[in-house]
Amino acid sequence: MNVTTGRRPIGGRGRVRAAAAALCLFAGALTAAATGGAAPAAALTPPVSITADDLTTWQTNGIVWSMAAGDGVVYAGGTFSTLRPPGAAAGTSEQPALNFAAFDAATGAPTGCTLSFTLSSGTATVRALALSPDGKTLYAGGQFGSVNGEGVSNIAAVDTATCTPRKDFKISVSATVRALDVTADTVYLGGDFNNVGGKTRKKFAAVTTGAALLPFTADADEVARAVQVTPDGRHVALGGDFFTVNGTSSHALAVVNATTGALVKSYPGFIPDTSTVQDLTTDATGLYTANEGTGGGVFDGRIAIDLAGYQQRWRDTCLGATQAVLVHSGVLYSGSHAHDCASMGEFPDQPRKHLLAQSVDDPKLLPWFPDTNDGIGEPVGPRVMSQTDKGGHHYLWVGGEFTTVNGVRQQGLTRFADGPDTGVPWVPNVSLSTLTPGRIDVNWQTSFDTDDGELTYRIYKDGASTPVHTTTGRSVFWDRPQLRWTDTDVAVGETHSYRITASDGTNTSAKSPAQSATVAATAERYPARVLSDGASVYWRYDEGTSTFAADATGNRNNGFLRNAPAYRQTPAAVAGSSTAIGFDGTSQYAYGNTLHPAPARFSVETWVKTTTTRGGKIIGFGNVTMQNSVRYDKHVYMANDGRLVFGVYSGGYRTITTPGAYNDGKWHHVVATQGTGGTALYVDGQLRASGSSYTTSQNTPGYWRVGGDNLANWPNRPTSNFFAGQLDETAVYPTALTAAQISAHYALRTG
Repeated sequence: MNVTTGRRPIGGRGRVRAAAAALCLFAGALTAAATGGAAPAAALTPPVSITADDLTTWQTNGIVWSMAAGDGVVYAGGTFSTLRPPGAAAGTSEQPALNFAAFDAATGAPTGCTLSFTLSSGTATVRALALSPDGKTLYAGGQFGSVNGEGVSNIAAVDTATCTPRKDFKISVSATVRALDVTADTVYLGGDFNNVGGKTRKKFAAVTTGAALLPFTADADEVARAVQVTPDGRHVALGGDFFTVNGTSSHALAVVNATTGALVKSYPGFIPDTSTVQDLTTDATGLYTANEGTGGGVFDGRIAIDLAGYQQRWRDTCLGATQAVLVHSGVLYSGSHAHDCASMGEFPDQPRKHLLAQSVDDPKLLPWFPDTNDGIGEPVGPRVMSQTDKGGHHYLWVGGEFTTVNGVRQQGLTRFADGPDTGVPWVPNVSLSTLTPGRIDVNWQTSFDTDDGELTYRIYKDGASTPVHTTTGRSVFWDRPQLRWTDTDVAVGETHSYRITASDGTNTSAKSPAQSATVAATAERYPARVLSDGASVYWRYDEGTSTFAADATGNRNNGFLRNAPAYRQTPAAVAGSSTAIGFDGTSQYAYGNTLHPAPARFSVETWVKTTTTRGGKIIGFGNVTMQNSVRYDKHVYMANDGRLVFGVYSGGYRTITTPGAYNDGKWHHVVATQGTGGTALYVDGQLRASGSSYTTSQNTPGYWRVGGDNLANWPNRPTSNFFAGQLDETAVYPTALTAAQISAHYALRTG
């Protein structure tokens, strides 16, 4: 029998799937060759062995704070009063459940075990659950005075065979119990208390399985939140808010002797004073922490510590407090509200993600991204995790404050398993290009699958049922690089259509909508000049209804189109080009997929048409993608009066402004450059403003953004951060274009 006591990992390696090499994800490095054949992707990317597909599960009407699992049963405790079936709305089909419920791990339905945890005055809550190693006793801690009418004092023991409180386990605990772990003969507890069994025990204590107080003393000065016995049983790891243990400095984390409580390893300065340890778990070689911070300089991520010597193996630096950690088959799963992992090369600041996975040997995020919302309470989403096996499958359960899972209504509880994998990858976004005569370039934005980082793409030509090309590509939700395949089996004047599918090896998306193109005999002069002058990013906005702005340079610097801008606007800015794009001035914009180092020299070029009197950012460089940046410069924006401003930040706001206005409803060619000669702003092929001393800009990495971003504190700041109007033929260059080059581009507007 595999048993989870508290949040300790169960034995065994689970189901391991054969696949390609294990994935190490790094933002900006998720690329794949798009030529030639490729081995198909696997359904899950090892070492991940749990799907991201949530299973139907009963719900609570409040917060689940604690879990324990074993022998196919999952026990959940918290602050709630009813249960309801999967899919049922709050207040419907409810049945009583006072702060406790037990569930069949394989079906998600309640078992016959019902217990009521109550308090004579105030709100009862169950904050900790732990099973004995033999699975016969469930220990519960929290703030409660009785269990099924049996008087207790914040801690209780339950016989799992009969689902009744043990009358022989009685000891008084003076305040809330927040953490439990159990061995064959000892129950370790942590919480808010200062007295256990009439004796002084500050925040941590140990009692026998018969409820006799033990000499174990590990007194702390602030709240205890986690206790975890090491696999060899010799030590106990402690986590919480504390700054001292037994009078010795050790903030938030300590390791003590399991018999005496004496310090074995202290951690002064290891975790910032602004952060705490919320949860602990172990596997055969490591101790893992879940950390939460408040205020500046916080640490919110996870730490892996080697059990041999208790030294750090790794730590991640994601922001967004971690509440729960659990290990299964070499993977550390965590519940948090992570929103910014840019400091470790992962996703930039954006809306919160609540469930993540990492190898126990490496902090890089693995491709496992189910999600919840923040929910009720603080709110922070997931609060606790547990796991068990049943019927040949392994189940990962998550409890907390959330009210949705994977975008569907589901409160308090959810669960995942090692199969089957039923999640289908997103349908690819496709764009065709005929810039080079005699061929068609098929470009597509790599898709996203919640539990697989490498997908297989199949290209179908002219309605055929057999693909003409198959390849693989790696991607995650924040980094979906562009891939390209060139069809040379075509002739000038022919029209061909293409559709693409994405597959994780088990599930295959629908085919993308058919896109057609006619093979060109000659090159279009304007885009040919943009490419020959060295553009590193070139968005032409010819995609139609998709979220994809294809990069015509072949550098895979594709863009994401946010909040459904107006596609295929005509007439376009340049004769012979197809369409432009329209932004509403409220929320629509485009951002680049690639994080770039801050360029020392650069040019930005785009065509603009507007009648707005609210201004807005046209193009710029910002540090985030899914919301307004907090570091932003190298931008062109329009003031309310229609004048154009080009600004860089270099110890202050360095701006140049055109004397004339350009919100006259006509197409205008706008180019801004910075080089050794300073900054220059050209409109319609002519220099309109310059700043010879402005030779440097903010030296922070960022993303190119078009149509909107932060403009706070900049001179002549317009009413709107977002631009209302049409844009076309946007390009970025790694050099300062010359006046002659810019004039030549403008002259080619007639084709």
